[in-house]
Amino acid sequence: MYEVQPKKLLIMNILDILQKYTDENHRLSQQDIIDILEKEYEMTAGRKSIKRNIMNLMDFGYEIEYSESVRQMPVKDKEGKAVYDPDTGKRVTEDNYIWSDYYLVRDFDDSELRLLIDGLLFSRHIPYSQCKTLVEKIEKLSSENFKSRVKHISTLPVDKSDNKALFYNIDLLDEAISKKRKITFKYLEYDIDKKMHIKKHEDGSDRIYLITPYQMVAREGKYYLICNYDKYDDISNYRVDRITDIQITNQPAKPFKELKWAGKAELNLSDYMKKHPYMYSSEDVTVTFRVVLPMISDVIDLFGTDVRFSDKDETGVTVTTTTNERAMEQFALNYAPDVMVLRPEKLRKKIVEKLKSAVEAYEKV
Repeated sequence: MYEVQPKKLLIMNILDILQKYTDENHRLSQQDIIDILEKEYEMTAGRKSIKRNIMNLMDFGYEIEYSESVRQMPVKDKEGKAVYDPDTGKRVTEDNYIWSDYYLVRDFDDSELRLLIDGLLFSRHIPYSQCKTLVEKIEKLSSENFKSRVKHISTLPVDKSDNKALFYNIDLLDEAISKKRKITFKYLEYDIDKKMHIKKHEDGSDRIYLITPYQMVAREGKYYLICNYDKYDDISNYRVDRITDIQITNQPAKPFKELKWAGKAELNLSDYMKKHPYMYSSEDVTVTFRVVLPMISDVIDLFGTDVRFSDKDETGVTVTTTTNERAMEQFALNYAPDVMVLRPEKLRKKIVEKLKSAVEAYEKV
């Protein structure tokens, strides 16, 4: 069996200590490292050895910060005796540079790690067990001090995505997009038993989708695949966590710019996301609507800063933007009467009819 030599083991243990216990706000002196080596690793080392090994780690590419101070130390001859200046009779001293306050510089600071963890916690498409594992891996990117500060994070909900193959699916989708190939998959949906089931045809057989994948995006805690359903000449969005049984075919992908709504241009993801705030698949329309003043922030959050405002008064403001028709319909229904669509007339009438139907349904109960 291969045995690590003591010198190599020492440098590995020092690195482990720096990774485990240090960050910009938590630093260790040489004596601290010596004490931890003895207590936790049953290894003894002197100050010079600590400094030498840390310098070696820095030569290897590890970014280690430290503070430096100068101390006057008496000079000794070869026999270890003090050296005196023949003219003054005083002991000869020399500058001795002392390194201390060591810490390992991290690729991510704690605030960035917290953002990554929060992103996982608020995500609804990552299965519980995988989310928990990822959080634990992210915690290890910082010191023990960071891990102790995130213990207050709420327990992960157990009703997260049930699709255990999520990350495998992402790899396959990424491969298909890179190779410009069509894929087939089956799609899952919940039933009243609160479990996911494969979507069926009327005859009871599994429904198989043939699509061209273009891009994967995250929206409101869910992961979507932007694609073309091969039967049609438009754009579809499918929840990645509900996709299963992916197969990459040998059929070449349908170019995005050839789709009806693409305008002979490639997919502009930023523009697409602005126009599809709810990830609905329908035609884009230019819409003019009226909102109450407190909803201005909501409008910008949902539709971005490309919206145009006009006719502001004490009752509200008029908004004009180009967006997905179904998304605008949903927004107007969600926030009625604080949102009122003015144009196009066809969409306005459609919303009015749905609101009337809702009122009639409530009155019948």
